[in-house]
Amino acid sequence: MIETLQQASSYAADIDGLIILVAVLTGFWFFVAQGVFFWLIFRYRAKPGKKSKYVTGREQHLTRWISFPHGLVLVCDVFIIVASVNVWYDVKQRLPEADRVVRITGQQWAWTFQHPGSDGDLDTDDDVYVVDELHVEVDKTYHFHLEARDVMHSFSVPVFRLKQDAIPGRSIMGWFRPTLVGEFDVQCAEICGIGHGVMAARIFITDEAQHAAWVTQNTPNR
Repeated sequence: MIETLQQASSYAADIDGLIILVAVLTGFWFFVAQGVFFWLIFRYRAKPGKKSKYVTGREQHLTRWISFPHGLVLVCDVFIIVASVNVWYDVKQRLPEADRVVRITGQQWAWTFQHPGSDGDLDTDDDVYVVDELHVEVDKTYHFHLEARDVMHSFSVPVFRLKQDAIPGRSIMGWFRPTLVGEFDVQCAEICGIGHGVMAARIFITDEAQHAAWVTQNTPNR
């Protein structure tokens, strides 16, 4: 639970802020609606000797109970849409220049991570392949190429607030910038078969010296 609440990427706070905005606005209108609902029940409750009045709902003096709240809700929707578009553009469409590039491949039921070796370039002879362990350097911008070998998977790093589907036959590019040193969960967020529940991995975020030492230690000698 504590790990899930941590923010370990450059855009995690923006996504949390968007979720809080939606929760506050919808929560506000929920409590307003419930308050009005129970007030109307109390105000117009049955009274001895007083007959109920039939209302069609088309009376002009009553339509304001719908039109006014509807207009206010639409104003709130504008705020949510603007905030959502900004966050979406930053996370899904804006692609900052990369310091590193990695390849992530999902399969039933494991993740294979291809890291650049000592030369710093991907798809060369010294690449480092690790199953269920992604090793990255803090405060560096990473591009990732996400692929699937068999069925659909979904690459999810909760502390990054990152989730991206992996689709067979496609290579999907995304990015992240780790901001917190530590070891965190990587999950598959798409049901992908009987072993879906055990398709877990770990991401190791280290400082420059530790990451360089790991790369040197694991770079194959060829």
